[in-house]
Amino acid sequence: MITIFRATEKDFQTIVDIGKISVSEAHEGSSAPEDLMKYIGNNYNEEAIKKELNNNKNIYHIITYNGKAIGFSKINLNAKHPEIADENVVKLDRIYLLKEFQGHKLGFELLNHNIEFAKKHDQNGIWLFTWVGNLKAISFYKKVGFKTIASHQFFVTKTTSNLNHQMLLNF
Repeated sequence: MITIFRATEKDFQTIVDIGKISVSEAHEGSSAPEDLMKYIGNNYNEEAIKKELNNNKNIYHIITYNGKAIGFSKINLNAKHPEIADENVVKLDRIYLLKEFQGHKLGFELLNHNIEFAKKHDQNGIWLFTWVGNLKAISFYKKVGFKTIASHQFFVTKTTSNLNHQMLLNF
C-alpha cells in the first residue's frame, strides 16, 4: 500500500534520515567523500530541515510503502528560471527514494503526485537540476518526458562543484 502526504515540521526526522542515506547513494562519486559528507551534514540535519519545512515556499511530500516512509520530494511553485520562458513552473528541488525501493515504480508515483499537485496549482511545467553522473536519475526523468535544456555548476562546498543538467517537463 502506497500513501503520499504533505510533510510538516513533525516529519523532519524522516526527511533527515532518508536524505542522509539516499543523497549519499545517489551522489557517490560526484565529489570527494568528505565534501559530500559535509554537504549532507549541512543540509540534512534537524535545524536545516525544520527551517525548510517552516518556509511556506517549500512543499515537501513523503511517500510510504506498507506503512514505512521510503522517500520524499521538495517542490517550489512559481519557480522562475532564466532558461525557462514560462513563469508558472515548479522547481523539483529534491526527490529521493531509498535504494531498496527503487525499480518498483514508487519514484514514478511520487513524481506523478508532484506533477498533479503542480497542475492543480496552475503550473505549466516542472524543472530540476540533476548531477550529470547520476545516470539512473537522468534515465528516470527522460522516461517521464523531461528534456535537458541547460547545465550549471552545483556547489557541494564553497570550493567543490560538479556539473548538473537542468531538465524541464512541460505539461
